[in-house]
Amino acid sequence: MPRSLAFLLGAVLLVPIPAAAQREAAPEGARAYIMWPYDGSVINGGKLWVRMGLQNMGVAPAGIRRERTGHHHLLVDTDLGNPEEPIPNDRQHLHFGGGQTEVRLELPPGRHTLQMVLGDADHIPHNPPVMSQKITITVR
Repeated sequence: MPRSLAFLLGAVLLVPIPAAAQREAAPEGARAYIMWPYDGSVINGGKLWVRMGLQNMGVAPAGIRRERTGHHHLLVDTDLGNPEEPIPNDRQHLHFGGGQTEVRLELPPGRHTLQMVLGDADHIPHNPPVMSQKITITVR
């Protein structure tokens, strides 16, 4: 092995590997909930407001690290994946990093599930996750 390559490999191996970030602790009694729609609601036309609530914690925008705070994520027709990882940002994982507490959705006809999950400044669920019950709605 050439000496320069051996030196480079040795240097790379000495670089410390960062430990996994610790999840922020959820305060005792923290609770997330969906205020509207109610579980079992039937929505005509597919356009609806979803209003999200939080108890014993505060809302702070993404990127703002404050104790006992987080921001909302709405899971549509999916489950929370690995709580050790950031919540994805796609059509089934809606992020409200500006601190929003409501959203106007348009869903196609059929049965849908909704669940709200609080994420920390880096979109990672708290420990334990602060999340609402999963509700089911029907769009006609």
